[in-house]
Amino acid sequence: MSDALTELETNVRADLARIAHPGAAWLEPKTGPDGKPALDVLIIGAGQSGIAIGFGLMRSRVSNILLLDKAEEGKEGPWLTYARMPTLRSPKDYTGPDLDFPSLTYQSWHEARFGKEDWQTLDLIPRAHWAEYLLWLRRTIKLPVHNGCELLEIATAADGLLAARVKQADAIETLYARKIVLATGQEGTGGWMIPEPLAHLPASSVATVADDIDFASLRGKRVAVIGAGASAFDNAATALEAGGAEVHLLCRRAQIQVIQPYRWLTFRGFLRHLSDLDDAWRWRFMRTILEMREGFPQATYDRCARHANFTLHEGAPVETACVTGKGVELRTPRGAITADFVICGTGIDMNFAERGELGRFAGNIATWADRYQPPEDERNPRLGRFPYLADDYAFTEREPGKTPWISDIHLFAIASTMSFGASGSSINAMTTAVPKLVHGLTRGLFRADVERHWASLSAYDVPQAVVTRPARTMEQPR
Repeated sequence: MSDALTELETNVRADLARIAHPGAAWLEPKTGPDGKPALDVLIIGAGQSGIAIGFGLMRSRVSNILLLDKAEEGKEGPWLTYARMPTLRSPKDYTGPDLDFPSLTYQSWHEARFGKEDWQTLDLIPRAHWAEYLLWLRRTIKLPVHNGCELLEIATAADGLLAARVKQADAIETLYARKIVLATGQEGTGGWMIPEPLAHLPASSVATVADDIDFASLRGKRVAVIGAGASAFDNAATALEAGGAEVHLLCRRAQIQVIQPYRWLTFRGFLRHLSDLDDAWRWRFMRTILEMREGFPQATYDRCARHANFTLHEGAPVETACVTGKGVELRTPRGAITADFVICGTGIDMNFAERGELGRFAGNIATWADRYQPPEDERNPRLGRFPYLADDYAFTEREPGKTPWISDIHLFAIASTMSFGASGSSINAMTTAVPKLVHGLTRGLFRADVERHWASLSAYDVPQAVVTRPARTMEQPR
């Protein structure tokens, strides 16, 4: 480690000590049915969101926590797996998992790692550096993390606890917690979509942008990418750079989307207070933003357009697909395209039943369609499938009283978007979204213990001073 990084970490510890007030412990340990200590909060996911949530809880003196991630250490999140862009798309000065703590910002780490001059000349953050920074952040603030640990199921348990059945290596155990946070990014409540016309294709011929694709095997092959968002362009570019003979990108819109609504919403008022609006306004804003879909920056487009063997097809949704002797034939309103391999960049479908960990209560998770019926011209069945979350990011019940314990399961993922706007996977929203979640978690923990706190106050008798001189007795006037 460089001297500059060592100095930075020393400064972080000193700064955290200076702002530690109030430092009083306020949570009492609970015991699970197995006799072992229960956690106050179990966080599923140790990527950027999980790290920020853990940091926020520790700042609130909620230290009996644990983060689990199914990935190996350093591979949490998409950055070193299915993210296929050279750099982050966010401006380099956006703060996020640091929660506005200056010594923990990416800029502080980058300057200590590479020098201040390098920061000044930096355009966008290389994604590998972002992954390295996140690992440094997690270690510096000493978050407890278990890697290679997958959540299998959540159930209710005695004494107001939740039971999380988890798998690590070949062992399965049950952890007990008062609250569980699903900081599971893109896949929190569903799975990556393969459009219906392509669903019957052989697995060897089709993949989603989140799959582990062997791009080297696509050298000299014809590749079709379905979708026109940033991730779709990233995959098209990766196929081109791997030597794909032809790469076709199929956009269902008449014109590709070049406006990035997530740049518009990056202001404190929207990030902090969208969730305070009524359902009609929340739906109106988020429907407009999500129907626009995420745009892509110039560099992402140029990465594809510089290749002569790249073709963009607008107004070309796939209507049918079949395997022929020549390959996979995709029929669109603009004609047919034949490919050897198809990559789907068509997003996530909300499907609670598809997530094994939600299996016990998937059928009773309330959705936006259950809670709000928009005007005819604002309807969108896809968005109606998003979960309708409480003001603390908790699941709510479709049928009240059937699974009341799900109010202690909090979702901080892409599926939080309809209820809270940019939150669960957006760097630019973390400094407002994570404190809101942490506030909800600590509020719930405090309220659940209110009788204990009242008893503690009633019994409180610690004097603040010692009276050494008796008070003077005044004579009563006659």
